[in-house]
Amino acid sequence: MLLNQFLLLAAVLFAIGTYGVIVRKNGVLVLMSIELILNAVNINLVAFSTMHGLDGQVFALFVIAVAAAEVGVGLAIILLIYRNRRSVDIDQLDELKG
Repeated sequence: MLLNQFLLLAAVLFAIGTYGVIVRKNGVLVLMSIELILNAVNINLVAFSTMHGLDGQVFALFVIAVAAAEVGVGLAIILLIYRNRRSVDIDQLDELKG
């Protein structure tokens, strides 16, 4: 397979993830969109590692570890918001602004 195909797939996933972060109001869907963005980065790292012999696979493992930590912290925050407000709508969180 060509490197261009992997880069195109990663670009499409990144665009879908960015659209989801900008448009969505639900906190869980925003977290899922961030995961799509991180997976697009992983595809790029592994594709360049396979084609050029770099250590991108090691960096992809670090990105997976960061994504797992982000999901844990993000879901904890969303559960606390739901417990206090009975909604995970991000537009209703304007009280958190400093």
